[in-house]
Amino acid sequence: MHSLPLLEEQDGQTRAHFQVQNHFSPDERLILYEGDVNHYLQTIPDETVTLIITSPPYNLGKNYEDRTSIAEYLKIQAETIQQLYRVLKNDGSICWQVGNYVHDGEVFPLDILYYDIFKKLGMFLRNRIIWHFEHGLHASKRFSGRYETILWFTKSDKYIFNLDSVRVPSKYPGKLHYKGPNKGKPSGNPKGKNPSDIWEIISDDWDSGIWNIPNVKSNHPEKTSHPCQFPVELVERCVLALTNEEDWVFDPYAGVGSSLIAGIKNGRRAMGSEKEAEYITIAKQRIQSYFSNTIKLRPIGKPIHQPTGNEKVAQVPKEWGNGSDSTPLQGKLLASEEDTE
Repeated sequence: MHSLPLLEEQDGQTRAHFQVQNHFSPDERLILYEGDVNHYLQTIPDETVTLIITSPPYNLGKNYEDRTSIAEYLKIQAETIQQLYRVLKNDGSICWQVGNYVHDGEVFPLDILYYDIFKKLGMFLRNRIIWHFEHGLHASKRFSGRYETILWFTKSDKYIFNLDSVRVPSKYPGKLHYKGPNKGKPSGNPKGKNPSDIWEIISDDWDSGIWNIPNVKSNHPEKTSHPCQFPVELVERCVLALTNEEDWVFDPYAGVGSSLIAGIKNGRRAMGSEKEAEYITIAKQRIQSYFSNTIKLRPIGKPIHQPTGNEKVAQVPKEWGNGSDSTPLQGKLLASEEDTE
């Protein structure tokens, strides 16, 4: 028998509260399995899931992963992806979010290495989405990495894509056709424009087409103890575009539950698997706080903070002066950039 929703009222709002189950059943709405994803996949029937979205263990030597060779890592991942393909519906999608593997200063782009795994299954790459963020580690022998990628594959040529659900405001909504039968009429879409494959979800940045969703660092409202947590906001755009209400959203490496929250927040059924007990506990706490309206989430589309220049940390230090010239070097660079615009 499937679990019935409990209703909770918070600040005058009623929100359905579904209990978190630990095993698959087609009648459930919210599942979080503790254990190996391959064991959990054995319990899911063929063609069940509409969207599989995850950020897999990158095998970059982080303290929550075992470090293995790239070849062995990809071999293990290929076996899991084959089972994910089996449970994916024919009109479904896989969104595989990865960064880079760095070894002895050399960068190995994981999205490129993953591509063949999906293509050998006959899948179709629809977009290689760039997720750009402003903060991260500062490199000294190469340019600092400030993006990761999302490979969006579909199982067939007939797939769900709700573009209207994720359109963004047009930069020039009053732009008109200048010739042809529609001359003088608005040339854009009243619902907004396509956000493109480089994402930046902030007010000004809707224009540039970069998904500049902040990564989850120490001052992010969603931050937990997970070292590579991705934001709910990132998942939401994929959920809204690639699924319909009541569809299953599955995160095979669920971490602290961001994908599950994005799913239930938007009327989808959500499930995930996670082998680390610590993250299972945090995920359940976050889900509970979502139902009680106490969770801290960064709203989708919220502008990223831009310093005014008056903050102390935004001031150029006096120690950065360049010789006898009182103008700091960074100030010169900024000034010359402005001169060229």
